[in-house]
Amino acid sequence: MGCDGGTIPKRHELVKGPKKIEKVDKNAELAAKWKYCALSQEKLRRPIVSCELGRLYNKDAIIEYLLDKSAERPNAEAVAHIRGIKDIKELNLTDNPEWEGERRNTKGDRYEDIHCGMFICPVVGLEMNGKHRFCYLQTCGCVFSDRALKEVKTEICHKCGDPFKDEDIVVLNGNKEEVDKLREKMEEKRAKAKTKKSKKSKATETVSASESKDGTVSPPNDIAGTSLQQNGGDSSQSAVAGPSGSSSSSKATKSSSASATKRSIQDMNEKSEAFKSLFTTHSSAKRTKDQTSNWVTHTPYHF
Repeated sequence: MGCDGGTIPKRHELVKGPKKIEKVDKNAELAAKWKYCALSQEKLRRPIVSCELGRLYNKDAIIEYLLDKSAERPNAEAVAHIRGIKDIKELNLTDNPEWEGERRNTKGDRYEDIHCGMFICPVVGLEMNGKHRFCYLQTCGCVFSDRALKEVKTEICHKCGDPFKDEDIVVLNGNKEEVDKLREKMEEKRAKAKTKKSKKSKATETVSASESKDGTVSPPNDIAGTSLQQNGGDSSQSAVAGPSGSSSSSKATKSSSASATKRSIQDMNEKSEAFKSLFTTHSSAKRTKDQTSNWVTHTPYHF
């Protein structure tokens, strides 16, 4: 067998047993969910958005996906339910004062807390690192810990004051059961919106059809009636003329009334001669041919 030099092989070196199941590091799993984008796998940076299933994304990555859905991406399944920008909500997060980010010491000469989160709950102060359950409100996008929502029960947001309901609460990075519940809730919501939209479209179609039917008969009668009221006995002319005849007749009546009301100042007997002489229509303002010169002058009274 070889074994020169007095080596003694052990049993585990000679007999190969079953392979051990590789376990996922929990710290690495939590960091991947709470510190990295679920689509691009890049570090989370503001603005941060979340979908109706509670996953965290960078807004830039979602916009790039919506602009070009045909491009190949490693985690395209995570955003298959996102149809447009309305399916995501920008989160209103509270920064953690203890988070140093890239400013921290990278020399390795001090202890670095892996569980230190970038954001905290504004009510209780818990860090958003995966150790505690966090939720966000679909109405305003504010993020709180589940403990804060249970301890301080209210129907108004603790941060911005907007009202919300229990249906508006979405769990961030929940377990499989919570994600399934959120998916069912999302599908029900979309089905209701679809039926409501179809009912609205049918109602608008019926209204437009009724308006088109009424519009073929009613406008001539209305025009004829108005023309009868305006012109007195000229009913036959307004009925034949239609809308163009009615508009021309109204213009004629306006011009005749304007000409009747317009009167020259020189014909007004109640005005004095001194007042009438102020205007160019007075006889003193007009010159005879002998008074006019052969060249152009700058006087406004030259005719």
